[in-house]
Amino acid sequence: MEKLILIIIGAVLVNNFVLARFLGICPFLGVSKKLETAVGMSGAVLFVLTMASVATWLINYYVLVPFNLVFLRTVSFILVIAVLVQLVELVLQKLSPGLNKALGIYLPLITTNCAVLGLSVLNIQKDYTLIESAVFGIGAGLGFGLAMVLFSGLRERIELCDAPVCFRGTAIGLVTAGLLSLAFMGFAGLVKM
Repeated sequence: MEKLILIIIGAVLVNNFVLARFLGICPFLGVSKKLETAVGMSGAVLFVLTMASVATWLINYYVLVPFNLVFLRTVSFILVIAVLVQLVELVLQKLSPGLNKALGIYLPLITTNCAVLGLSVLNIQKDYTLIESAVFGIGAGLGFGLAMVLFSGLRERIELCDAPVCFRGTAIGLVTAGLLSLAFMGFAGLVKM
């Protein structure tokens, strides 16, 4: 149980996929202008990360390794991720068309989000069990959501401020993301994994 808690804390704070590993930057920068869309994208990424970590672990250890097909790992992982993202998109179209429209092109981009593929590969590299992989997926999704919500809140506040002209838009967003990443470096010694 202690290892599972350390995996979650490590994934959320210490090795945050966005702010420490710099994976998943595209939706992080693209969908973080409004808090509502950031929360929606965070939920979608949390679902995809969790399900992808479980599905890819199962495929790796019950199909690829026994049949000596580990060379197909990347292709099979991307296929699983694409199917999960399509499932999320279909569900959002039915349940929340407004959120689906607000997320726009960034929702299908979860398929090519390197955070999802990186999580699947890290599960294999760290030799996690199925439960540990699922917990790592949840932790990574929660960490992604925390980064998104914090960043979108900061961006909304910055929009209300009178920033110098040369810093408006993308420039102040990147500076803010860098400062947020530096702030998360304070958690570096919290968990040794």
